[in-house]
Amino acid sequence: MDPDLADRTAIVTGGAGFLGRNIVAGFRARGCKVVVLDRVVEPSSVDSEVAIACDLTDPDAAEAAVRRAWDRMGPIPILINAVGSIQNAPLINLAARDDRRHSFEAWRGTIDANLTSVFLATVNHVDRMVASRTRGVVVSLSSIAAAGNAGQGAYSAAKAGVNAMTLAWAKELGPLGIRFVAVAPGFVDTASTRSALSESIVKDWIKKTPLRRLGSVMEVTSAVMFAVQNDHLTGKVIEIDGGLTL
Repeated sequence: MDPDLADRTAIVTGGAGFLGRNIVAGFRARGCKVVVLDRVVEPSSVDSEVAIACDLTDPDAAEAAVRRAWDRMGPIPILINAVGSIQNAPLINLAARDDRRHSFEAWRGTIDANLTSVFLATVNHVDRMVASRTRGVVVSLSSIAAAGNAGQGAYSAAKAGVNAMTLAWAKELGPLGIRFVAVAPGFVDTASTRSALSESIVKDWIKKTPLRRLGSVMEVTSAVMFAVQNDHLTGKVIEIDGGLTL
């Protein structure tokens, strides 16, 4: 139990995913109540007080889900935007004989999953924070890809957008006691990383990393908890990358 988080409540979007589940577990271990929002949620698979299945890229669904969470739990001072997915696609696929261009459907899907979802969850949640005069924090999962990764133009753009929104909102809402922080992992040892990248590419990134290893989900979770609990931290992007961006 942590006295700073005991009996408080957090919403974790993407809380049914691998990284999201670990963030949920981190909150629960500290005595915090948790509401999970995700596209597909099996209540038995997540350790939370409330689990709501919703499409956070849909404005009406996002508003309804956040409203339901607040109606059920009362004022909620913590929002964690952990929803998202890694997408790989070059602007022009030089190896393809036909249809070489990055498709608009893939672009829109990547932007919606990683950027629109953050906007919709945050705007609905923070509106209620302002109305109820609830002080608190929004932590959004970004990525070092925000600086631009070859073959990940849409994903990089989405994460750069998350960083920019974090800074803009911190300036706008700091006077009301609402903080905004982004946590930007490097390459983390997860199933999604292993499926998105070949073994040789993973090994190459490890060689480029000063600490010579992938990050762990627990290290990312620890950074999220730090951002939540440090009340003088706002408008920052915390890079958890083993020194890769030095």
